[in-house]
Amino acid sequence: MGMKETPNNPFIVAGYHSPTYFCDRELETEKIISALSNDRNISLISARRIGKTGLIHHVFYKLGEQDKSIHCFYIDIFSTQNLHDFVSQLGKTIVGKMDTNVDLMLKNISSVFKSFRPSFTFDSISGTPSISLNIQSDNTETGLQEIFDYLKASGNRCYIAIDEFQQITEYPEKGVEALLRSYMQFIPNVKFIFAGSKKHLMDAMFSSVNRPFYQSTQKIGLNEIPLETYRNFATNLFGEYNKTLPPEVFDSIYSVLMGHTWYIQFILNQLFALSKPEYTEQDVATIISDVLQEENATFKTYCEVISKGQLRLLKAIAREKKVLEPYESNFMRKYALTAPSSVKLALSALIDKTLILKGDDGSFYVYDRFFSLWLAK
Repeated sequence: MGMKETPNNPFIVAGYHSPTYFCDRELETEKIISALSNDRNISLISARRIGKTGLIHHVFYKLGEQDKSIHCFYIDIFSTQNLHDFVSQLGKTIVGKMDTNVDLMLKNISSVFKSFRPSFTFDSISGTPSISLNIQSDNTETGLQEIFDYLKASGNRCYIAIDEFQQITEYPEKGVEALLRSYMQFIPNVKFIFAGSKKHLMDAMFSSVNRPFYQSTQKIGLNEIPLETYRNFATNLFGEYNKTLPPEVFDSIYSVLMGHTWYIQFILNQLFALSKPEYTEQDVATIISDVLQEENATFKTYCEVISKGQLRLLKAIAREKKVLEPYESNFMRKYALTAPSSVKLALSALIDKTLILKGDDGSFYVYDRFFSLWLAK
């Protein structure tokens, strides 16, 4: 990887830049690198926007520095609807990336990927080929086999991260888990990171005795970055640009957003963008209030698509920030929630819609930190 230019704003909210702009996760990075290097697959489970994807790219960056011959691939399958979508995406990500030169690539692709109906176009100036792959639905399983044969035949050490892996449980085809597992376990030079944000689905997939992926991975969870570590990271970065972020201002951001990585980065990014040498809690309050104003229409729509009972429970949880016992009588009385049975139904519907998450400590909270602040108002 060449040197990347310095970003305009050091608080990255999308994608990955380099270790300089990546906060902490040292322990998790080490664990993942060690597992992959020792031939263990990983399941990485965490709430969305805690920094799972950034961590994967960070691990791949570090691996690339250690050994240039390793190939790392990342695919996000959140929007795939079926096995055909999955195989198409996997093919587009991997096909042709292993070959050392263009001739070898063309030869390999024409001979190996028959199901993908590869077609080539050449750039008229540079002469570099671009490939388009078009796999027919009835060739999906053969296509999958061709990808794994290609990976195996390359002999290269490869790491493949599949993000939002729980999506495969929604595919209409039968036996997708067993099919993928059967390929993945017999390919010694390829190791996988299965990342996912729906904890109950991921847990079921990797921890239930009767499921194909049972005990096939080392499980790693991601929690919030500790306050002090994050504070040092943020105040130092501001300092490098001759700006001052007082520790108590950072602490107030961390507390309001409950340590949730992406939301904190987003506010730090906006704060940094103000041309000031020093920042105050009032600056933070103004930015948050602007964000809630911008999101107003979206949040109203969220409220319109859920039932009145669900909305009442959602607001109650937002006001409390975290609720350990939603069926407890004081909580229910305080927010005029009727019967425990209806709270139970509403809660389960909100968890299903990913509006509410259950933390590792067993407490329930509104997943979208900005939506939570908006509801509490």
